[in-house]
Amino acid sequence: MVQRIFLALLFFLNLSSVQGSENMKLTSPHFLSQGNIPSRFTCQGEDVSPALEISGVPEDAKSLVLIVDDPDAPMGVWDHWIVFNINPKTKTIPDNTIPGLQGKNSSGGVLWGGPCPPFGTHRYFFKIYALDVMLELKEGAKRPAVEGAMQGHVIDKAELVGLYKKS
Repeated sequence: MVQRIFLALLFFLNLSSVQGSENMKLTSPHFLSQGNIPSRFTCQGEDVSPALEISGVPEDAKSLVLIVDDPDAPMGVWDHWIVFNINPKTKTIPDNTIPGLQGKNSSGGVLWGGPCPPFGTHRYFFKIYALDVMLELKEGAKRPAVEGAMQGHVIDKAELVGLYKKS
């Protein structure tokens, strides 16, 4: 646990010094930033990944990484989806599709695990990173391995935050 916290802190500090243009944008046709995620994409619906739209990816990017997490989870940050080695030319990720290799989420699966907060409204951070390399990782890699491989290679990033509360 201490090692994971240390790696997360190191990764955060590394990302806060990204010198990218920060022109990247991440949006969804299904919800606005700070808006409510429709139940279709949650445990109370079809539990499929929502469509995402990416723009402003630097031309020198070699790959993209997508991490979706919930920092409001009772047990600490909960990873809902980790996808790496996404083609940097990707502009749209349609609903219920897998745009790259998937990492292992906090449920232990290699898949999208939609919002399912036990209580209250939780925030779901959809974070996209442009890298200057392809990651030499196998499908099923855990978040610390993905973040470790990303260190020193992030050239830009963008974020979209959705909200969800069970009805």
